[in-house]
Amino acid sequence: QVRLVESGGGSVQTGDSLRLSCVISGYRNVNYRMGWSRQTPVKEREEVAFIDETGNPNYADSVKGRFTVSRVGNTLYLQMNNLKPEDTAMYYCGIDYGSTYENGRWSAPSYNYWGQGTQVTVSS
Repeated sequence: QVRLVESGGGSVQTGDSLRLSCVISGYRNVNYRMGWSRQTPVKEREEVAFIDETGNPNYADSVKGRFTVSRVGNTLYLQMNNLKPEDTAMYYCGIDYGSTYENGRWSAPSYNYWGQGTQVTVSS
């Protein structure tokens, strides 16, 4: 049974940093798309960073240059620097078994498994 457990969220000030962790267990050890998404009560869940099936990091424009996604063994990380109030959200990690690469870009995410989420709150 696939299980994802996030940790590392918290309440910080603008400009601070946080590192989120996601421990993944119960999956076949192959290079699936693994990423971080975030959601607020008024906004749909959006993917902010992922490691693709070739092992390369990918980022949404809103976090490029501030967030860094990485993977060590069965743990996925999201280092978040220079946090802004608009980064406030519940952050989820996930695994996508069906990601494809066509016409120079990866497919839109369709995550098969999610963790329970960890809250990040950034105050000004």
